[in-house]
Amino acid sequence: MGYLATYATAQGFTVGVLDGEALGLGIAQIQNIINEAAPRWVGFNLLAPTYQLSARIAAGLDPAIQLMVGGHQAKAMPQAVIEDPRFARLEALVIGEGETRVAALLEDHRNRVRLPGVMWRDPVLRSPVTGGMPGTAWHLAPDIDALPFVDRRFFAADPYRSTDGPLEAAMVGARGCPYDCSFCGAAVSANPDVTIRTRDPANIIAEMDALNVRYGVTAFRFVDDLFLGHERFIRRCMTAFTEAGIGDRYVWDATGRINILARTSDALLETLASNGCREVALGIESGSERLLGYIGKRIGPALTRRVVHRLTRLGISVKGYFILGLPTETHAELEATVRHVHELWDLTEHLPGSFRASVFEFRPYPGTPEWQRLMATGRYDPADLLDYTAVDLTGDGLDEAMRARDEFNFSVNLQFGEVALPQVRRRLIDLARAQHERSSTR
Repeated sequence: MGYLATYATAQGFTVGVLDGEALGLGIAQIQNIINEAAPRWVGFNLLAPTYQLSARIAAGLDPAIQLMVGGHQAKAMPQAVIEDPRFARLEALVIGEGETRVAALLEDHRNRVRLPGVMWRDPVLRSPVTGGMPGTAWHLAPDIDALPFVDRRFFAADPYRSTDGPLEAAMVGARGCPYDCSFCGAAVSANPDVTIRTRDPANIIAEMDALNVRYGVTAFRFVDDLFLGHERFIRRCMTAFTEAGIGDRYVWDATGRINILARTSDALLETLASNGCREVALGIESGSERLLGYIGKRIGPALTRRVVHRLTRLGISVKGYFILGLPTETHAELEATVRHVHELWDLTEHLPGSFRASVFEFRPYPGTPEWQRLMATGRYDPADLLDYTAVDLTGDGLDEAMRARDEFNFSVNLQFGEVALPQVRRRLIDLARAQHERSSTR
């Protein structure tokens, strides 16, 4: 949303971003703020877990306001969104990266006829139609080095300061992911419209320096799907970081891919550390070799152990993501994941870098390979798979370990593997509390 707002502003439009979650706003409050502002357009980033909230907000907006939507849910289920009566005034559904198409729509909604990947409901036939004319495919993959740096004035909480830490800002260094993890909305099979691109390292450094000059930011989080996911890019980026003295001025965190980092030389990993790499986030997911193959991770527990050890001995911390309750997961496989978390804690206990685990309950997302696999069984109704509800994990008492997890505790309350949900959640709580205790004492 920040990129869309920044680009539209650069094209001369007056734009605002309303982050209802960050500001603690209810649905009626959001509706009132928008209706009082009376904009020509309102755009929604639709995500499966919050889709119903977005639709309820849209239903209460002034009929004179034109609506456009985008995001993972819009891409995964465009017809359902277009036919949702709460989005009856929808003028455009934008599939994929929207900077240039959003600006064209703000200029004139009739431009949707020539814009690729823009859908709407035909007023006569009452069925979805898609725009697009020859020579316009470039809209689907904007030149990310030509986009203006995100204007942080659009954000309610970025830059931000973590407890006793430096001022931090989020950044995007690349777009797209070449992998096909079955549970992930970024899976390549779910995003045929996305061209995988990395920003020029000089462009990345220029944004880091601009944030430092304007706000005093000295720490950065690369929040794209896979910043450290291509060895050639890693080498180019680290060469530029070294020449710019990034490690002497900043620290940064990034996402990585275990199978790529496993092939990376010790010298290149040492260059990551010397250039200020503070933490790498890795999708570990499971301690079961079979289950990792089932979800398409292309890794195994032994490979994960080697990569985590190589990083943490250099002083680069690792954040590992895990999923409990995956489809087909057995009791033994869930316990293997729990053991895997503990052995990674033990492995890094006395090393310069630390290991921390972030554990989630499996949730199905439309458009992902796993969603297609679940639907192919014939055992599930899409409405049930989309029935995300909040889960209270504080049955035996609220503590700080659970307090930070509020926004991640949601579920469709269906059992997808062999292990019953109460047991899945018990293990999740145990790991979350153990991680909190370790983080508090390290």
